[in-house]
Amino acid sequence: MKRLVVLFSLLCFGIVSFSQDISFATDREGLPVIEARLSKAIALSDLLGYAYLSNPAITASKASWQIFIENYRIGKSYPDPTLVTTFFPNPIETRLGPQDWNLTLSQAIPFPGTLAQKGRVLEADVRIAKLTVDKTLKEIVQTISTSFYELAYVQKAIQIAKVNLQMNQQLLGISQNAYAQDKALFYDISKARAQTAQIQYDILLLEELEQAEKTKLNTLLNRPPDAQLGQTTQVFPRHPVYSLNEIYDLAMIFQEDILIADEMVQKAEDAIRLTQYENLPSFKLGLFYAGIGQPDVATPPKDAGEDAVGVQVGLNLPLWFGKNKSQTTRALSVRAKARADKTLTANRTKAVISRLWFKLQNSKRLMALYKDQLLPQALASVQTAETWFREGQGTFSDFLEVQATAYNFQLALERATADYGKTLVQLEQLAGILLDTKIEAPKGENKS
Repeated sequence: MKRLVVLFSLLCFGIVSFSQDISFATDREGLPVIEARLSKAIALSDLLGYAYLSNPAITASKASWQIFIENYRIGKSYPDPTLVTTFFPNPIETRLGPQDWNLTLSQAIPFPGTLAQKGRVLEADVRIAKLTVDKTLKEIVQTISTSFYELAYVQKAIQIAKVNLQMNQQLLGISQNAYAQDKALFYDISKARAQTAQIQYDILLLEELEQAEKTKLNTLLNRPPDAQLGQTTQVFPRHPVYSLNEIYDLAMIFQEDILIADEMVQKAEDAIRLTQYENLPSFKLGLFYAGIGQPDVATPPKDAGEDAVGVQVGLNLPLWFGKNKSQTTRALSVRAKARADKTLTANRTKAVISRLWFKLQNSKRLMALYKDQLLPQALASVQTAETWFREGQGTFSDFLEVQATAYNFQLALERATADYGKTLVQLEQLAGILLDTKIEAPKGENKS
């Protein structure tokens, strides 16, 4: 286990996490330790560390990256030599004797520079595969984080609902006593019962949602669906230190989809140069050896029976100019498509960032509204309504109405808090970095 102060957790692998102390397991031996902690309390850092070691999507993306690395090594190598042997059932008679067999060893040699250029094209595939690994990691971090925030909301909502259920049960008893003393109407008793039943239904629904969210987290961690998970730890809201325009610029530098699109453009450029090499001749060198037997003549020549050795030199002739032109035209079309896809990806990313930014700011405003104004006012109104009811200055129905409003405001505050955290994680995935800590962007890297 290592203690890491995280600015961008496992930046080289694309994991986004919190800007605080986080414990990550460095190998699978750390899984039992995290497993034990998760059964008691769920920390987001533990979920991310566990997923990094166990999630099959991460394993698959790393294996895919390795595949492209090996493709690069294979693709820039020379073709295998060719060995051909011919045996003659009826030997061919020559001046030196019968030719019983021959052997040809040949090697194709691409035009100088072709393999190097092909290697540049394949290098782009390796870089794209590496970016895909980073993207996969960030997507898993985003999915786990949003699920964590949702589970935190559900568990907090259950606690709020249970507290309010106890209060409503007390209110139900108060309404029955008040009805017996002619201080409340039968309607008040019915309303109290309905309100209590509604909260009981809320608790039932929330508990089912809690189990569904835990199952989702377990599957992301490659654990059994019913594996034990405890209560989520409290996470305090983080706030971005970048403006919207700065986030646009960060996405152009760090966002994987845009970086992949940029690599596709570079790959297309290299592919165009490769077609120029492929339209040039390639060569072939070979060695020819023929086994010669003794001639069946009365007076054999002096060098009779000597085996024949020859050197072969050949080349292919790219004479089909229509095919060669089509290869170049295709490569140019691929480049045009790659450039258009890059622009499209950048525009789509900016549009999503703009929408998430609005959603983040709205959640922030709702949090402040409920926390600083509506909820304190509702709680104060509950106390006032209760006092007025006991003093005969207010109705029990008003008391119930104010209590229900306070309950709904408590849930709304937790909903806004969870939405804020989920939206910030999604925004950070698009920006490519944590947004609550300033970093110095690489100079000259803005590719918008």
